[in-house]
Amino acid sequence: MDLDVFVTTHRTEWDRLDHLLHRGRNLTGAEADELVALYQRTATHLSLIRSSAPDPLLTARLTQLVARARSTVTGTRRASWRDAVRFLTAGFPAAVYRSRHWWIPTAVLSTLLAAVIGWWIGAHPDVQAAIAAPEDLRSLTRPGGEYETYYSSHPAASFAAQVWTNNAQAAAMCLVLGAFLCIPVIWILFVNVLNLGVGIGLMSSAGRLDTFLGLVLPHGLLELTAVFVAAGTGLRLGWTVIDPGPRTRRSALAEQGRAALGMAIGLALVLFVSGVIEGFVTPSGLPTWARIAIGIGAELVFLAYVYVLGGRAARAGDTGDLEAAERSAELPSAA
Repeated sequence: MDLDVFVTTHRTEWDRLDHLLHRGRNLTGAEADELVALYQRTATHLSLIRSSAPDPLLTARLTQLVARARSTVTGTRRASWRDAVRFLTAGFPAAVYRSRHWWIPTAVLSTLLAAVIGWWIGAHPDVQAAIAAPEDLRSLTRPGGEYETYYSSHPAASFAAQVWTNNAQAAAMCLVLGAFLCIPVIWILFVNVLNLGVGIGLMSSAGRLDTFLGLVLPHGLLELTAVFVAAGTGLRLGWTVIDPGPRTRRSALAEQGRAALGMAIGLALVLFVSGVIEGFVTPSGLPTWARIAIGIGAELVFLAYVYVLGGRAARAGDTGDLEAAERSAELPSAA
C-alpha cells in the first residue's frame, strides 16, 4: 500500500467525519446517516493501515476518530438491574461452563497432588520432623489443637469476612496473573494444594484424618471449586497469550480478559457463600454428618447452577463476555 496516496484519497472523508462529530446532536437525518457510513469506512481504513502500512501517528489519529464516532453512534448505556440478573443467570455460569475443560482437570490434578502430598507426609515421620518440632506438631493435631480451634478463633462474622477477603484475593490473583504465561497461577495453586496436603498428612499421622475432613469439607468443597475455577480460567488466559487461535492476540486477550473480570465478580459471590459456611457452619455444634451434608449441598447447587443455567446459556451463544453492542468494534483484518 502507498500510504501517501491512501491518505490523500481518504483525508476528505476523515475530515468530514471529524466535522460531523464536532456538530454533536445538531445533525439532520441525512447527516446522521452520513456519519454512520463514514464511521464504518474509517474503521475499515484503520484496519487496512494497521495490517499493511502501520504509521503510528496516523493510526493514533484514526483510532481516536473511530472511538469518538462509535461513542456517538452507539450512545451511552447505563447498567441496570436487568444487567445484574443477566450476569447471574447467564453470563457468569456460561463463562464457568465454557471454561470447564480447564478447571475440571485443574481440580482433579490438584486433588490428586494434595492426596499424594498428604500420604507422603503421613507415612514418613522424617518428613513430619522436617516440618516442625514434635511438640509443635502435637499442638496442631491434638484434640482441641490449632487445627480445630482455628475455625472458632474469632467471632463468626469477622472470621467469615476475613476468610472471604483472603480467598477472593487469591481467586482474583489467579485470574489477573494468568496473562503472565500461567506461571504465577501455577504457583498460587501449588501453595493452596501444599497447605491442604500438609493438613491431611499431619492429621492422618495423628489418627485424626476424619476430624480434619469434618472441618474442611463443609466449606472446602465450594471454596476449592471456586479456586480451581479461578486457576483454570487464569491458565486459559495465559494460554491465550501463547496461542490466540484464529483471532489476533489482542482480540483474543480482550475477550478472555473481559470474561475473566466477570468471573472475578461471580467467584467473589461464590466465595462469600463458602466464607459464611466456614464462619458459621464449620465451627458450629452440628454433628459432623450435618456439616458435611451442608457443604455437599452447597457444592451440588453450584454445579447444577453451572451445568443447567450455564450450559443452557453457553449453548445459546453466551460466552460470559459483554454483549456485542457494548464491545469495541472488531475491525476486519487483512488475510
